[in-house]
Amino acid sequence: MDLFSRSWSALRTAVAELADEDFERPSGCTGWLVRDLVCHLVIDAQDVLITLVTPDEAEPTVDAVTYWNLVEPPTGEDPLDALIPRLAAAYGEPRLLKFHLDDVGSAAGRAAELADPSVRVGTRDEVLTAGDYLSAYVLEWTLHHLDLIAYLPSAADPPAETLAAARASLEKIAATPFPTSFSDQDALLIGTGRRTPTDADKSALGDLAAKLPLVLG
Repeated sequence: MDLFSRSWSALRTAVAELADEDFERPSGCTGWLVRDLVCHLVIDAQDVLITLVTPDEAEPTVDAVTYWNLVEPPTGEDPLDALIPRLAAAYGEPRLLKFHLDDVGSAAGRAAELADPSVRVGTRDEVLTAGDYLSAYVLEWTLHHLDLIAYLPSAADPPAETLAAARASLEKIAATPFPTSFSDQDALLIGTGRRTPTDADKSALGDLAAKLPLVLG
């Protein structure tokens, strides 16, 4: 729960500190500008709020790791992916996107802090504890923080502890550790296809290289 709050707070702070012109820069999400990514974060925050108030008495079907599915890389043809840039453009001014994220994002953060981690919730036709759900989102927030700052070298990195936690989650999804020579950030970027591995990286990865990228959905 603490890592969720730290990763989410750091990501929202990074957005709040963006200059207006930064919203027109590319992000680490293929085909999306920074403004598109921020719009996606608004929708993610709404999903968190909805899920935390959707209790389910059934037995859990997934946990913080199995919540994530491995999917094909996005092609831009998914209706929601295509909708995001249009929604982002409709805001017109960066300050409006910042305001909406701060408004909904703060509410999602408070809801997470108040949530009972043992309560079961339903989302995506699955059931899991609120604690596992919020733990899964540490990976989501950390990856999107890296996406946000991909072309903003002066922006702050995600917190070290959330980078480490996100790496640990990705290694569980991959069912194998990344090379110890990789920094947490490198493991996340290379592991999810956000950075193309060099020949040296591929050599260090060994058999794991054939499994990459791990595209989460």
